[in-house]
Amino acid sequence: MLKSILVVCVGNICRSPMAEGLFKQALINANKSDRTVNSAGLSALVGHPPDPNACSLMRERGIDISDYRACQLNQEMIRKSELILVMELNQKYILEENEPTARGKIFRLGEWGKFEITDPYKKEIQFFEKTLTLIEQGVSHWVERL
Repeated sequence: MLKSILVVCVGNICRSPMAEGLFKQALINANKSDRTVNSAGLSALVGHPPDPNACSLMRERGIDISDYRACQLNQEMIRKSELILVMELNQKYILEENEPTARGKIFRLGEWGKFEITDPYKKEIQFFEKTLTLIEQGVSHWVERL
């Protein structure tokens, strides 16, 4: 049973904080709250809060991510995590190249639906909405399999 999940994107202010919040809520709802979920960025905007659009859309779903602060992905996080979920296939390749021991535990959040989740950073709210819908689908698919 996988206990520690790490969600990774680029800046850690849009996609991965939304996914982390949704994962935590979904795991509680599925009586699987014994798992830990964290997020980080490949090129994180360290210390920055989530994008206002991300905060707003998550608030609409009853999840407050406004206190979250972006953090940089590091080797310790990779090694301690049992499952690492990225947004795009190229992120998986970057992680595997930088940390070969992580091979076999890195997957796309959209793995089961075979989709990528592109970055909504600096885009309109409609793009954030589409992105969040894909994140919700990915989280749902993964929670079913945990």
